[in-house]
Amino acid sequence: MLARGVTNLSDAYSGRLFTFAGGRDGLWRVVLNRPVSGEPLASVDRLAVLMGDARVEARWLLRGVTSYERYVTADEKRSLLAAQPPIGRPEATCAALIPIRKSAEWWQLPQDARRAVLEESSHHIATGLKYLPAIARRLHHGHDLGEPFDFLTWFEFAPRDRNAFEDLVGALRATEEWQYVEREVDLRLERG
Repeated sequence: MLARGVTNLSDAYSGRLFTFAGGRDGLWRVVLNRPVSGEPLASVDRLAVLMGDARVEARWLLRGVTSYERYVTADEKRSLLAAQPPIGRPEATCAALIPIRKSAEWWQLPQDARRAVLEESSHHIATGLKYLPAIARRLHHGHDLGEPFDFLTWFEFAPRDRNAFEDLVGALRATEEWQYVEREVDLRLERG
């Protein structure tokens, strides 16, 4: 449900809503589209990353909003802000879009229990910090929008950091947190 006076998602989430359009057009060439768990996404040649509730011709559209960090402590937030590089660096010609849907069991946990799984057990934030500033990340939330994926994680990195990115996703997928993932697709991209 949208707030009174708001007629569309773009108005509701101005500046924070992104649409990922998989099809024939876009800055990013799809070099891998692999389901990790659950159903795949339809095969596409290109990906466009668009601001707002874009209505474009595409094989599929995924939407998510950027938001506040839900599970970080003040110290973790400071560390992330100090090390996180910006999206769109010229040398970051490689990218990954990893859409994830977690199980109903995950969403039934209280927030402190999700934090415990995410960081105390799985060390998600600490693991991610090890790969900064080589790998830039922006998280988009789709759960409350009724989208098919709860999270759309966008990563950008230079070709020289491909192995580091593989290490990062491998480490995260080996954690307790990933026991709650029921659908995940791994899209790898190159700019141009």
